[in-house]
Amino acid sequence: MSSANPCLTCGACCAFFRVSFYWGETLSDFLVPESLTEPVSPAKMAMQGTNQAQPRCIALEGEVGGCVSCSIYLNRPSPCREFEAFDAEGACNRARAAYGLPPLAA
Repeated sequence: MSSANPCLTCGACCAFFRVSFYWGETLSDFLVPESLTEPVSPAKMAMQGTNQAQPRCIALEGEVGGCVSCSIYLNRPSPCREFEAFDAEGACNRARAAYGLPPLAA
């Protein structure tokens, strides 16, 4: 990631959305650490901390809106790999707004 990447000073998505994924990602090439997950259905796991009313991923280090990082970045689950800061649906900006952060402009 480049130092211009807004995600390095945000982290709102990691503390706003439930991160759920197919349980096999704990056994696949992704190797999401199973100890950091919890089951949410027979076929789905979630990152600990994200399946609650005020979510915050257990792998998020730092303070939202400050300097943040993912402690398992190379082994993060597919929803994290696929999430885009400049998404057409505005999910990133919804998370940013929840933390009083200004929206990103494409």
